Amino acid sequence: MTAREASGEVSDRVVALVFGDRRTPRALADLTALQVPPAGAPTIPDGTVRVIVVGGHADLAATLARLLRDDRLDVEVGFVPPLTRGGFGAARRARDGVAQRVPLIRDETGAVIVRSARWLPTGGDAITGEAVVDDTVLFDGESTGVVIEPLPGMPGLRARALGRGRSGPGRGWVAGRAAQLGSTGVLVERDGVAAARPARRSAFYRHIQGWLRVG
Repeated sequence: MTAREASGEVSDRVVALVFGDRRTPRALADLTALQVPPAGAPTIPDGTVRVIVVGGHADLAATLARLLRDDRLDVEVGFVPPLTRGGFGAARRARDGVAQRVPLIRDETGAVIVRSARWLPTGGDAITGEAVVDDTVLFDGESTGVVIEPLPGMPGLRARALGRGRSGPGRGWVAGRAAQLGSTGVLVERDGVAAARPARRSAFYRHIQGWLRVG
């Protein structure tokens, strides 16, 4: 979508999702704005060509998860994060910027991450198990945790083990399509939000279709 289209002919098809107590930035004042309550699930009207998320990374991830679930990854997504001075520049970029398709990183539950995920111990100070990225071992035995981050291009993500553990040849950051963990118990944290209950297995991987990131 061009800047002219975003600001003119199809402005009625560009929707701002305003999460929690955030306010609609002035640069988006003429767009349809939908308020999403804290921890609420975003609803994206039919016919929307671009959605602008005014909120945090977890809110952006929730919006992408909704688009993934609804098979609507053709909708462009802009982002106005918190703590942006005035929010004007970020809002303008989210409104007028050009969208590019980037990898979408999800897990087996359908949740999406946009900044990072972590596998953390559920008790004590270590995870017991094995984690791999594609065919490379991150740790086998014990580790104090694992960090997973999306990449802006292929292969899609990278991960690294924290602290002690017997690692394979890819010790440090390892890039790949998928990161998988089998363990005696792990707490999964997605974009700063911890899962409600521990799991034994977890996997993050590049979805077959990317998402359209604006800016």
